[in-house]
Amino acid sequence: MTSKRTTRCSRPAASGRFRVSSKIQYLRLRSRPHADAAAWLQRCALLLIAVCSAATSHAITLEAALARTLEKNPAIREARARLEQAAGRRVVLRATALPDVRTLIPGGVQGGKRSGEKDVQPFAFARGLFSQPLFDVAIPASYRRGDIEVLLAEQRLNVAVIEQLHTSRLAYCTAAYHNALLSLGEAQRQRLETNARAQGDRYEAGRADRQTVTAARLLEQEVKPRMEESRRAASGALLTLARTMGDDLGPGAQLATVESDLSFTALSLDPEAETSAALARRADLKLARLLVRAASEDQRIIEAAYFPVIDAEISGDYIPVSDVRRGSEGSARRSDDIVSSELRFGAAYTWRVVDNGKVSGVVAQRRAARQINELVLAKLEAEVPRQLAQIQNNLRAIAARETALSRATLLAEKTVADVVGDLHEGRSSQLEYRSAEASFLQTKAGLLTVAYQQNLARAELDRVTGRYFQFSDDTSAKLH
Repeated sequence: MTSKRTTRCSRPAASGRFRVSSKIQYLRLRSRPHADAAAWLQRCALLLIAVCSAATSHAITLEAALARTLEKNPAIREARARLEQAAGRRVVLRATALPDVRTLIPGGVQGGKRSGEKDVQPFAFARGLFSQPLFDVAIPASYRRGDIEVLLAEQRLNVAVIEQLHTSRLAYCTAAYHNALLSLGEAQRQRLETNARAQGDRYEAGRADRQTVTAARLLEQEVKPRMEESRRAASGALLTLARTMGDDLGPGAQLATVESDLSFTALSLDPEAETSAALARRADLKLARLLVRAASEDQRIIEAAYFPVIDAEISGDYIPVSDVRRGSEGSARRSDDIVSSELRFGAAYTWRVVDNGKVSGVVAQRRAARQINELVLAKLEAEVPRQLAQIQNNLRAIAARETALSRATLLAEKTVADVVGDLHEGRSSQLEYRSAEASFLQTKAGLLTVAYQQNLARAELDRVTGRYFQFSDDTSAKLH
């Protein structure tokens, strides 16, 4: 059984917060200096800009982001184009078994003085050549290599899809994480602002000194750098997400915002059961196996030069009687002209007898390439169980940390409430309030970090096990 806990930062309605704070600050404008009034107007302007930008921006879910990545990502579109290129390469490899037909039409102009004929006249005749391989060891290997070429392009497309979807997912989770931290910082800033106003009221009433008011305002200012850092990190993640989705990043382009919240879900993993499925499902492992097969077929195609080649050949010449004339022993009679049109057929036999290293050297290179591909494949397959074990340990550590932080958050929230009450009564100092707020913020940010880390671990698990999408093994329609 799995339990699901959603880590959310409560965010009040922007419009309601704007009206309440406006009324409170308006009542205090007449008794505050001009600097406070200017600061309040600046905050109102920033808040209005934030509300307007939030209204005009368009949010996107994780599923929609992955769908747009699959449709518009430049790397995926390039891999699809290379798949069509591989189909043309397969046609070239299969052409070795098809007949070869050629036609030659030599022509020219002949001249001279002859009775009954023109001095200068053109001539032309036709020559045809037909060749069909009867025995060639390279033909079966070439057919298999052409099929593998298409499979290689398909798996390269699959690898590109997984890489880009994984990048889009990580960028989405990163943007959601920093947006949550920004919301958490905004909630804390509002509490500190309320505290600063309360201390200002107590100072005006003569119940607090100026040092207490200054400390409260400094606490409020300390939150802003962290909020700006989260805002910059979220903007960078959104830019990466937009680039991965293939969105327009030109002048005037608007980045999409994330809609989903990060959530923590208890997850159990069995590395032994997942290993076999990952070995059979991962696209990069399929690609590595195909590279081994392709190197083996290339080696067989080159080794075919050691064996004889037998071709059936048919050739013929056609010479029109009216175009070419040649006299027979000086006879002036037209019937003595010799005009020859012929047709020849037979078989040609070719066998390389002396190699001189021309073939054996290339065979050695292909054999070495195949062995390297086999070593890379073995390395990738050996890394799968280690990666799954590492993910399992990471998920266990994240779950333990989430349990501890959940308990600590409840205690920190209760401590903040007690300290705020005592602070309003004058029984607590700003130092105690600062420590309580820091502990509360640390635990809440820790929960968000735990949810973010678990989402990253789940994304890595889907990548290692090949769960981003299922691949079709039925390629008969594309290969035959």
